[in-house]
Amino acid sequence: MPDFSQYGPITTIHELGTVDAAELEHKLNVAVREFPIGLVLPITAADMKAEPFANIARKLVDAKFIDSIVVVLNRTTSADEYKQTYSFTEQLGDRCRILWTDGPRGQQLYQELTDAGFDVSRPGKGRAVWTAFGYLLADPKIKAYVLQDCDIVNYDNDMLMRLCLPMAHPSLDFDFCKAYYARCTDRMHGRVARLLMTPITRAMISVLGSDKFLVFVRSFRYPLAGEFAVSSALARSNRIPCDWGLEVGTLAEVFRNTSPKRVCQVDLGRAYEHKHQPLSLDDRSRGLMGMASDILTSILRTLMSNGLVVTRGHLLSIRNSYLRLAQDAIRQYHADALMNSLEYDRHGEEEAIEAFAEQITAAGEAVFDDPSGAMALPTWTRVVAALPDFPARLREMADKDQAEYV
Repeated sequence: MPDFSQYGPITTIHELGTVDAAELEHKLNVAVREFPIGLVLPITAADMKAEPFANIARKLVDAKFIDSIVVVLNRTTSADEYKQTYSFTEQLGDRCRILWTDGPRGQQLYQELTDAGFDVSRPGKGRAVWTAFGYLLADPKIKAYVLQDCDIVNYDNDMLMRLCLPMAHPSLDFDFCKAYYARCTDRMHGRVARLLMTPITRAMISVLGSDKFLVFVRSFRYPLAGEFAVSSALARSNRIPCDWGLEVGTLAEVFRNTSPKRVCQVDLGRAYEHKHQPLSLDDRSRGLMGMASDILTSILRTLMSNGLVVTRGHLLSIRNSYLRLAQDAIRQYHADALMNSLEYDRHGEEEAIEAFAEQITAAGEAVFDDPSGAMALPTWTRVVAALPDFPARLREMADKDQAEYV
């Protein structure tokens, strides 16, 4: 049953079942006449070859409300895989370009950034998204950038409409819009969000007090959602992490650079299904364990950078509080699963929270040993100050790659 709950300093936009996709699309088509939107689709070669990406590309043909689409192909040096990507995106026409970050031209441009003193050496989704934002900056008429994952099994354009409309509508003034949704099939997914993020933010608030950043993060129903929209002005000012802390790091930058009153979250209105990461108990640098570590270090470093003192004693209390709150959450999820006829592996959930608790201690020690951590990617404001034509050169690169390899 839909609710009207507004919790915390940000705005929640609900799906109440009172509007259909055609009406949303009409409102959006009117709004984007004065507020053009660019879409970022980061993919690896494996993502590109999977069925969800082909379906997303087919659906986007009808998404006329998107002005510009940039498909960021990363983690491949194969020209054949570039050509295969183009075979999916050709149907989107001239508004779409492939930004091949690991191709010869992409590597040359990254080397120029390195020579200019910018550290862009770490590949991954963070760098892919950052590069796409630079590409879109070359077109000053684009007012907002939307990030959409490419592994969504049940994607439809109304999901994208709901993410775009709060940014584009002339009666609203949001700088940032985050998606939220339920991740379930025959069981609940999203273990890092359910079993780590929600209880750890509650535990930190109980130990450290109502820190404004923690309250801000706790206000999001799905803080780890990969889908968000950001104004072009805010995108210029935000620093982007390169690791699994991308989503939390993005929230930290949004909190730093705009008012929570100009932040919203929107219900995409359906259960959401995409690929799932393994827990990876045997190798805790990978899978959900690696993700948990990066998220925890990102939160702790953000708190410390905001002037909050965190000691080893605090970490011990946070871990103990987390375990209690996470165990209570398992009881709640068990009841929810039972009432909705979902499979629920209570033992597996208990194993997950015990492993996450160990990561709290490990992440704390990592932060104490290295308070600053790896540098985030530079802001585009700084890059453009040093290399004014760099966004335009990214566009030139995409055009030349298409002319050469297609």
